[in-house]
Amino acid sequence: MPSEVTIVHLDEDLIAIDKPAGLLSVPGRGPDKQDCASGRVQARHPGALVVHRLDQATSGLLVFARHLAAQQALSRAFEQRQVQKHYVAVVWGDPGASGLIDLPLAADWPNRPRQLVDPVHGRPSQTAWQRLAFDGVQSRLALAPLTGRAHQLRVHLLAIGHPIVGDALYDPERPAPRLLLHAQALSLPHPQGQQLHLECPCPF
Repeated sequence: MPSEVTIVHLDEDLIAIDKPAGLLSVPGRGPDKQDCASGRVQARHPGALVVHRLDQATSGLLVFARHLAAQQALSRAFEQRQVQKHYVAVVWGDPGASGLIDLPLAADWPNRPRQLVDPVHGRPSQTAWQRLAFDGVQSRLALAPLTGRAHQLRVHLLAIGHPIVGDALYDPERPAPRLLLHAQALSLPHPQGQQLHLECPCPF
């Protein structure tokens, strides 16, 4: 069972947690998929509302609103790309010093929930990245998604030949204990008007 969620920030408008890897953001289908971050947060803070999601395999910052007006304001900020998101990942190989991946993404319908690069039907998707370290086999990257497509970071890095370590969905031939992808920082407009910066340490 995934470890307990840790509250990173709490005020009258929002809650930010550090979601552990392996925990769903919201309930899935079936009785075995009811344990999730939203349920655990709502058990401690009734009325908490979902604002955005992280993949089950991804750890890191996840924000919930504490009332409807806050949910509307925060959701609007995400939709209008007013939220700066920063991730850390470990990938196979060395992609170089830095770059921008600009590849349109779409659902791989016959193989859901997989996504794929689709130059014809895909939605515009951009990811900026910078190498932090390389040990001769794997690279540690700082990632900044400029758009928010499903599985964007995972598919973009796969597309340039450097899949994220531990990605059982997109790189099953090289298993690892977990997906090495962590949502480390968020900067967003708080519902009260000020800019809020949140961070939680990377566990790997």
